[in-house]
Amino acid sequence: MSRIGKMPVAIPAKVQVTLDGNTITVKGPKGQASGTMHPEMKLTTENGSIVVIRPNDSRRSRELHGLTRALVNNMVTGVNTGFRKTLLIQGVGYRAEMAGKNLMMYLGYSHPIEFKAPEGITFTIEEKGTTVHIDGIDRQLVGQLAANLRGLRKPEPYHGKGVRYSDETIRMKEGKSGKK
Repeated sequence: MSRIGKMPVAIPAKVQVTLDGNTITVKGPKGQASGTMHPEMKLTTENGSIVVIRPNDSRRSRELHGLTRALVNNMVTGVNTGFRKTLLIQGVGYRAEMAGKNLMMYLGYSHPIEFKAPEGITFTIEEKGTTVHIDGIDRQLVGQLAANLRGLRKPEPYHGKGVRYSDETIRMKEGKSGKK
């Protein structure tokens, strides 16, 4: 039995869940999320929680069991509390600023890079444009957006300049040592 798949997903008081066959719709204070799960997996509500049931012990069913439970849990968590990724920008002249709902990033290129916010995503900037928060209810979208922004100027190992995650540590290399 999948350790992740067999755990029930608790439904908080502010969240409403609607099951319609393979389709699940979750409404909460942050918004609404819906998704269609694999037809082999059965979703039921029991005692204020969502339980994922798999049909048999085949390898495919075991794989889908944990995945389906994780996707449902991410939906419930997203509409209840939301997800956040924080990016730090380091470097002389490197900064970010808001232009309406879009994010403008100045990363040492000859031009600023404009990044449009997809539906359901909000950007917040702190500390003179060196800290960017990405908030949303879709965990996959928030993570992918953070990775795309980081990919614009990855941190380099000699001076640490670039865009990095707030919890990321960069292994710094030693520069030239000079002649002895």
